[in-house]
Amino acid sequence: MAKSDVKEIKWLPDVEEHDYPAAESYLSLLYNNDRVADMITSLRSAAIVQFKAKDIFRASQLPLAGVSNLHVDKDRKKIQKGISLSPLLIVRDEPRGKAVIADGYHRLCAIYEFDEDAWIRCKII
Repeated sequence: MAKSDVKEIKWLPDVEEHDYPAAESYLSLLYNNDRVADMITSLRSAAIVQFKAKDIFRASQLPLAGVSNLHVDKDRKKIQKGISLSPLLIVRDEPRGKAVIADGYHRLCAIYEFDEDAWIRCKII
């Protein structure tokens, strides 16, 4: 299936449970444990919202992972097969003026390859 054959990105109705511990692990590298615990609690109760893929990349200040990345490839195949993806988990780091992708970076990279204007479902605090 070619990239152009993908009509839309399909999403799960909520974040998969295993994404929260993954986000917690990543955030623990950046913030103290008490703050991370509060962030995870807030992310769990946050509403699902949408932002364009290109805007999330700009706000995160992260590079696009290469097409040879195994995790990106796994998510690319899910998109091609019409398998629903888990929404991203994002934390606003206002003092640094950027968005921290706590979980979902590889999903974002895979989606961006199909359509940089795609709407990305996420929880953001």
